[in-house]
Amino acid sequence: MEDRNIKNNRKSLRLKNYNYSLPGAYFVTICTYHKKGILSDIINNEIELNQFGKIIENEWMKTTQIRNNVELDEYIIMPNHFHGILFIKSRGVLQYAPTTNKFHSPSQNIESIIRGFKSATTKRINQLRNMPENPVWQRNYYEHVIRSENELNCIREYIKNNPLRWQYDKENPIGKPDKIEKDFWKNFV
Repeated sequence: MEDRNIKNNRKSLRLKNYNYSLPGAYFVTICTYHKKGILSDIINNEIELNQFGKIIENEWMKTTQIRNNVELDEYIIMPNHFHGILFIKSRGVLQYAPTTNKFHSPSQNIESIIRGFKSATTKRINQLRNMPENPVWQRNYYEHVIRSENELNCIREYIKNNPLRWQYDKENPIGKPDKIEKDFWKNFV
């Protein structure tokens, strides 16, 4: 009962009345359970994936094989979180997120894509560490509808520079977000 009340009191990060199955560009962030650094290490400002991080990368790349309406863009596997940009296509054409609200198959929306990704990675990681039913990811994830080329380029740069700026990353448990980090995320809330 207590869990239900917590869930119902959560602030939604999603756009009201937006259909997340529409063609468009999306930025997603998924954090590990309790933000534990289990996916990679940062050595000399570069990411070194461990065996769990390699599973994450492998499953992310499979997304386009499973869903032919998805195209992947920049992504990064940080120690305790994942950032990625993906495009949901319509009839082979990429576009930025529209403002109309037409119905599309729910199996092709952001929620089902991320749910499938989290499920596949959790299963494989738990098999590897022989810990069935153990959470790998936090319950929720963050997504942002990308609405312009400028916004897309800013997010791409953020992803590329994430390892260099790890000490300022808001997801780093010992990091201290600086003005650049705060300003970046302020634009998305």
